[in-house]
Amino acid sequence: MPSNGGNKKSALQENDEDKTQELVAGKESIIYRLHQEHEAGRLIFQLGSADPALAVQAATLVAPYVSGIDLNSGCPKPFSTSGGMGAALLSTPDLLCDILSHLVREVGEKFEIGISVKIRLLSTPEETRTLVQRLVKTGITGLTIHCRTRSMRKTEKVAREQLKMVGDVCREAGVACLMNGDVEDRDEAEQLAKEFQVDGAMIATAAEKNPSIFRAGADGGKADWKEVVEHYMHAAIDVENRWGNTKFLLAQMMPGKEQNKRGLGQAKNYEHVCKILELDDALVEKAAKLDAMLGLTNRETKSSQKAQKAQGAKNKQQKAAPKRPAEDVTSTAEVADAVVAQDANARDAKRQKYEEQPSPNHSAEYASEVVQPPSAAALVT
Repeated sequence: MPSNGGNKKSALQENDEDKTQELVAGKESIIYRLHQEHEAGRLIFQLGSADPALAVQAATLVAPYVSGIDLNSGCPKPFSTSGGMGAALLSTPDLLCDILSHLVREVGEKFEIGISVKIRLLSTPEETRTLVQRLVKTGITGLTIHCRTRSMRKTEKVAREQLKMVGDVCREAGVACLMNGDVEDRDEAEQLAKEFQVDGAMIATAAEKNPSIFRAGADGGKADWKEVVEHYMHAAIDVENRWGNTKFLLAQMMPGKEQNKRGLGQAKNYEHVCKILELDDALVEKAAKLDAMLGLTNRETKSSQKAQKAQGAKNKQQKAAPKRPAEDVTSTAEVADAVVAQDANARDAKRQKYEEQPSPNHSAEYASEVVQPPSAAALVT
């Protein structure tokens, strides 16, 4: 969660038209948005922190509007670990437990919401068990275990050998245990939860690609990407979602070939996307109004701006370059003919010299002169 720097007041603003609440820092920066009808009572807010006081300060801002706060202690990305957050906390268990204890006492109990944590596997089952035993004693209500170690990338197969053990430790302490990593849909989540005796699953990557994976197979299962994208565009426009976020998620939902075919990368605004997706005219009209409100009407993509800048520099360079007089301009072919003729004259003169004044090495010298072709430098001079 972005910090407001501690020197600007944060306030909750209500938008009656689309039934959203916005938590803003200062005058312009929206740091959290909640849809009262669809999201209230259903959201867990995840944050990253390496400082107990800052974690409490950040969590307090959103605590009145969410159902829980989750501390991310599993992200292996440098932007998180370089600040001591995310998976870096696995190497500092004392600090990790301290942050959770502060969140439980100063946020969870005060606002009557749950505090949870997400972690990764440690190097050995014994180390993982020891850490989980410490975490469940901090007062948390839930723990999510990503079934990979900090060094493992998401392309590597998950390791669920320790999952049941983690679930057992949590259950003994009365803490809910969720699994994470390579869970593709609701049906698989329920099957794995039963197999490893945990309480559920956290799904990220698959959900970004197609949110309908949370629909059970018996109820229709995963929908086609076109249906999902249309629903998403309606929702994004209704809540005036940030354009950059909308475009990013569309890139996750649409197959790569469709993105290239329809030109998603060059899309500049909501209206443009609605048109390339061939959505209904009513939505196109709403998109155009939103673009005008967000200042996206004449917005250019970074790629088009870069291309225009490069072309402008090229034109400027061409104008500044001195032009050669017409009489000095000679084609490459003409230059090559002249060089060949010059070399031929030189060889003839050399031959005549050798015939008039023969020497013991004249044959080798002459052969050397004859086989040397015109140089490349001479051809382009």
